[in-house]
Amino acid sequence: MTLFSPSSSWASEEHHLFSDSVQKFYEHEMVPKVENWNERGIVDRDFWLKAGAAGIMGGSVAEEYGGSGGDMGFDSVALYEQSRAGDGSWGYGIQSIVIHYITTYGSPEQKANWLPKLVSGEKIGALAMTEPGAGSDVQSIKTSAQKDGNQYTINGSKIFITNGQSADLVIVTSKTDKDAGAKGVSLIMVDTSKVDGFRRGKNLKKLGLKGNDTSELFFENVKVPLTNLIGEEEGQGFYQLMKQLPWERLLIGITALGAIDYALDQTVNYVQQRNAFGKRIMDFQNTRFKLAEVKTKAEILRSFVNDCISRLKENKLDAATASMAKWWGSQVQNEVMDECLQLHGGYGFMMEYPIARMYADARVQSIYGGTNEIMKELIARSIDK
Repeated sequence: MTLFSPSSSWASEEHHLFSDSVQKFYEHEMVPKVENWNERGIVDRDFWLKAGAAGIMGGSVAEEYGGSGGDMGFDSVALYEQSRAGDGSWGYGIQSIVIHYITTYGSPEQKANWLPKLVSGEKIGALAMTEPGAGSDVQSIKTSAQKDGNQYTINGSKIFITNGQSADLVIVTSKTDKDAGAKGVSLIMVDTSKVDGFRRGKNLKKLGLKGNDTSELFFENVKVPLTNLIGEEEGQGFYQLMKQLPWERLLIGITALGAIDYALDQTVNYVQQRNAFGKRIMDFQNTRFKLAEVKTKAEILRSFVNDCISRLKENKLDAATASMAKWWGSQVQNEVMDECLQLHGGYGFMMEYPIARMYADARVQSIYGGTNEIMKELIARSIDK
């Protein structure tokens, strides 16, 4: 199975060749390390560099900044194939999000300074939005960035930050005007290697995605140049977030599809080999019907995801449609993992079987990137006009 559906009008021969290349890279460089990453709670820096050298992270970045000059379809392929390979640890999804904030809103100097290192894997990115008291409600953040001469002084804390232990370049959602509500939010880049007062909390223990480092970040009088502001003026952060969130939400739908395809393969292999009452588990009608349901859900999601990628390439992916992809994809993913684990019987509850890890990894998909309840509200707003 691949990301592409029969109606994937957006996919060129280059996308298909890239898919083949990424599959082979993951098979040799990722799959053998997944268990180790989950045990250690972090992905090796060496893997980031290998992925960079293989061109995995630069598909949609201009050649002048070290990329291949392609479109978002290449990011979509890389993310799908990662999940399809059974991995939820590598934080490339956030890396892609950070890259596209810079490509969309960054100055020429910012692009030249940051993009090549993100594409090569020399630098790892993070997006610091969520706070202990503010999740989906971005307007309620408390982290502040005050002008101090030719610098910003940043104070505050963030929580549940993907790539938190590894990140070198962190886009920090900050209040540059505490009294301006949404219009007081700005995005500011912090290069963690160049500042004092930045501190990482411990690597958080999670239900799933155990191989991805997730942390609380602390900013205590962290000073960065005014030139680290993302965008031409302060107060554009909320607008920038809203414009970029559709990609973040679509990629959750894309990774959901990859995980579903992986789980289906694992489950079919198991039920074809496992016997009970003198016949294969696969030969029971309940098994065949459940797998038929899973396969149908996967193909429906595949068609919708491909339609969304087409819209994304044409800059026509609206917030409501992206919210549908995120909500539906993550909902179906959790349903499928539950069904597939059940078909594994008692072995499905054992962590040595990939389906147990996939079941745990799936749960957060309906929470991060905006909860599914928020997604439904956004969809409803598009109806109630």
